[in-house]
Amino acid sequence: MPMIDADGCLINVSVEGRESGPTLMLSNSLGCTLQMWEPQMKALTQLFRVIRYDRRGHGKSGVPPGPYAMERFGRDVLAILDDLNIEKVHWCGLSMGGMVGQWLGANAPERLGKIVLSNTACHYPDPTNWLNRIKLVQDSGMAAIGDAVIANWLTADFREREPQVTANLKTMLLATPPAGYIGCCEALSTLDQRALLPKIKSPTLVIAGRHDMATPVAAGELIRSQIPGASLTILDAAHISNVEQPHAFTDAVVGFLTQR
Repeated sequence: MPMIDADGCLINVSVEGRESGPTLMLSNSLGCTLQMWEPQMKALTQLFRVIRYDRRGHGKSGVPPGPYAMERFGRDVLAILDDLNIEKVHWCGLSMGGMVGQWLGANAPERLGKIVLSNTACHYPDPTNWLNRIKLVQDSGMAAIGDAVIANWLTADFREREPQVTANLKTMLLATPPAGYIGCCEALSTLDQRALLPKIKSPTLVIAGRHDMATPVAAGELIRSQIPGASLTILDAAHISNVEQPHAFTDAVVGFLTQR
């Protein structure tokens, strides 16, 4: 996996799948590495050249001092594309990855084809939740938030039915460097991208989870309503819908990206 330098931060990148044809870039949720996309990789690599990466502060990427910002995350993506000499990609981002996709869609429209924004939001009017989470991680480490985050990520029914998948996600979360997690939470505490949405001209699919408490259906509907021509698909899942409903998620993404 190449390590790409983005403004002094090394970003861990994976490129898989077809050597020609369209390229799809996947962007992770807060607290996840590029491994979160494993349920989709078999199908996606048959159709696309697929780029995955660990956001700064996560996985095998560098952990520069925070706070971070959505613009910084977007410019990291542009640095990856420039380094790989890729002019344009389709985009699929979940949660924080969807927020980065909003920034790119408005600020670097020439680099994106179609956009999938899954289980995401454009604005947090009250920063209290993020500030509390920052303090908890600062004081007690990632283990202090593990159970609560997993309860938000996956429905109780799924956690009971798929204990190993749940455990794997929790391990991924707890391995996130606390400084990187906090830097990202600081970016989320000031998130307001509402003014960017009408500037997005790419064909856009919004995916929401019916049981998502972190970014509820209303948050997805707001995004859909503000992006010209966007559509909305609702899956029977909580926040990490690509893991909880892997087949439905993959079908929605592939159907949207391949339709003429």
